[in-house]
Amino acid sequence: MKLHKKNAGFTLIELMIVVAIIAIIASVAIPRLMAARLSANESAAISTLRSLTSAQAQVQSSGAIDTDGDGAGEYGSFGELAGTVPCRVSAAGAAAAGAAGTDELNPPVLSAAFGNVANSQVTRSGYIFQMFLPDNARAPIAEDATGGFGATFPDPDNGEVLWCCYAWPVNFTQTGNRAFFVNQAGDIYQYNNKGAANYSGTGSAPAGDEIFQTATDMGSPVCNVAGGALGTDGENWVPVQ
Repeated sequence: MKLHKKNAGFTLIELMIVVAIIAIIASVAIPRLMAARLSANESAAISTLRSLTSAQAQVQSSGAIDTDGDGAGEYGSFGELAGTVPCRVSAAGAAAAGAAGTDELNPPVLSAAFGNVANSQVTRSGYIFQMFLPDNARAPIAEDATGGFGATFPDPDNGEVLWCCYAWPVNFTQTGNRAFFVNQAGDIYQYNNKGAANYSGTGSAPAGDEIFQTATDMGSPVCNVAGGALGTDGENWVPVQ
């Protein structure tokens, strides 16, 4: 007598049970993975701003950029710090564009990846970074679209003591939540990005003076929530603990 083997495949009910179990596991795991990625991106942004603080201090103290020739170094742009564009030089005591192949920072104080400037911004690990240097009225100037400065130069004297950088998510809630800020003082600030101002992507970027108490003045105090003084964007920027 011929024996028939039992079908080893899944029944419809068994398949439905497996699918349901997978869906439950995914509903728990995916949000956790996304939250972990957001946290990792925010931590990387903070670390980048700390590294940037050290890089700016190094280039300023070295005097590698000194556009008025007074012996006091000035702060740089992403392109200049990464050595991908020439540093500004002094021409008869005034700022001028450096020569390609001659005036690049060597060795650079940031990796070449930070020289990949597009629309005056650098994108890394789910965050966009933008550097600002001051003009003669201490108003913020963004570097050129592809890095460095070639048309409007920062003020030499103010550029010796002031700089700032913002970092915000490429896509709010998907690549990061908080926005961050740092300047020459070295203190990193954060904004939960959930107020009226929502910084996300290239289309919703912070202006250079958002955190400062006085509009268009990089030399004014930054937001002080405890003292009742907000930034020009009206939001609460607080120190990162």
